[in-house]
Amino acid sequence: MLDDENAPIHPLFAGAPSSTEFKKLRKRIVRETRDAIEKYGMIERGARWLVCLSGGKDSYTLLAVLHELKWRGLLPVDLLACNLDQGQPGFPSTVLPKFLEDMGVPHRIEYQDTYSVVKEKIPEGRTYCSLCSRLRRGNLYRIAREEGCSAVVLGHHRDDILETFFMNLFHGGRLATMPPKLVNEEGDLFVYRPLAFVAEADCERFARAMNYPIIPCDLCGSQEGLQRVQVKQILDGWEARSPGRRQIMFRALMNVRPSHLCDPSIFDFAALMRGAPAEGMPAPPGVPDLRG
Repeated sequence: MLDDENAPIHPLFAGAPSSTEFKKLRKRIVRETRDAIEKYGMIERGARWLVCLSGGKDSYTLLAVLHELKWRGLLPVDLLACNLDQGQPGFPSTVLPKFLEDMGVPHRIEYQDTYSVVKEKIPEGRTYCSLCSRLRRGNLYRIAREEGCSAVVLGHHRDDILETFFMNLFHGGRLATMPPKLVNEEGDLFVYRPLAFVAEADCERFARAMNYPIIPCDLCGSQEGLQRVQVKQILDGWEARSPGRRQIMFRALMNVRPSHLCDPSIFDFAALMRGAPAEGMPAPPGVPDLRG
């Protein structure tokens, strides 16, 4: 169905370039998004998703692809786009409402001045990201509940997930990242990242080719020396020297070998005996067996 070039498309794809290169890009992004949705069991038939739209390239890509899948009958959920205007000075507050109205996308625009809170609480020279994201997340959870949504859907892509893994490795002392699917701390909402398999470069090419009205983040995005920026530069260097390195590293996050790490809470090293292959040892009681 995705290969039927004569099939109708959602208005978000109207005016798409007709080049073979763009068609391949679109198909790849749609296929990878659909794969992530299916692999991580994101679909609850008849559910309602709050699709978070910041105005950046990633969230535009997310919005377009989800609506394309729904348009083609491949995503049986209701979609509500949501932009949280956080009160940043100079934020073009009319851009997203006009865009969503022109595209016929159901949406909610919420104003909450978290910018002033962040500027007040965080000393000059410190990074804003942690507090800013907590305040944003809390408001999005509230909005999801008010709108009867079962999931908050975010535009984090493969590269975001990799960068978070290395930030935790370098600065947090743990092996962890942003999973494609999780349940919030209160236990009443899913958090989905359907672009988990999609490369950032593809989001960039797609959003630019579609000429979506991209809005830059002038709060955290304007700060120099952020840990995430440093990690991105490291990954960029690795990718330049060895193309495809990012994809290999991402595959590693899906191919965990507990017996070849050092955490006794996920592998029972004390019970390991000679003559028994390491990968054949069970995980401790109550701990998921992550081998596969």
